[in-house]
Amino acid sequence: MAKKPARKGSAKGGKKNPRKVKRAKVKPAAKRAAADLKAAAGALPQWTKAQIEEAFRRFQAANPEPKGELQHINPFTLLVAVVLSAQATDAGVNKATPALFALADTPEKMAALGEDRVRDLIKTIGLFRTKAKNVIGLSRKLIAEHHGQVPRSREALEALPGVGRKTANVVLNIAFGEPTIAVDTHIFRVGNRTGLATGKTPLDVELKLEQVVPAQYKRHAHHWLILHGRYTCVARKPLCEKCIINDLCQWPGKTVAA
Repeated sequence: MAKKPARKGSAKGGKKNPRKVKRAKVKPAAKRAAADLKAAAGALPQWTKAQIEEAFRRFQAANPEPKGELQHINPFTLLVAVVLSAQATDAGVNKATPALFALADTPEKMAALGEDRVRDLIKTIGLFRTKAKNVIGLSRKLIAEHHGQVPRSREALEALPGVGRKTANVVLNIAFGEPTIAVDTHIFRVGNRTGLATGKTPLDVELKLEQVVPAQYKRHAHHWLILHGRYTCVARKPLCEKCIINDLCQWPGKTVAA
């Protein structure tokens, strides 16, 4: 005689008691990445004028006269240093430029130095071959078209080899005191992450910052935001506990309460 099938849930057959499934904890890095995606999508609450004013008031109080970290002697060496800093760190550029600028601190001296010698002096910097070519090219163009002087207009600067909008903005700001804002990776991250100035491209963020930063803070806004992104609102593990604008920040991944 055939045995009857065991009842469901019995010891002999049927489904076993379901095991407790442990939910995998979401790692902090994944949470930060998700929060950054939300921020980049422009989904964060907009800052009020009062909040923006307060943020820059705090930046100014903490660092009244911020300085760029690229070492330079004059507007020309600043221009060269910024061109060399593309896809490289300021620290790396600063290791190479003292020897270069000791030999050539004017367009005339740089052009006389020649591309091969420049290349040898900056070979520790990424893309050094292309950058050496650009440094010699811009030096010759400054001599031919600007009497060896760095021009004070964005259009003229951007016409030089290796010079884009960001480089032009840095030179205009640091060398000539213009209230320009050069959006690098740090400012792009800070603008989007905090919700202060969101945009899909560096130009989007720059134009937004031009609109929202109060006039009295524009000259130094570039430096405050770069330094904030470089040392506090860093890419991987932002130091929210040390951030002087953490209560104003709209980033959903921040590690301190507003």
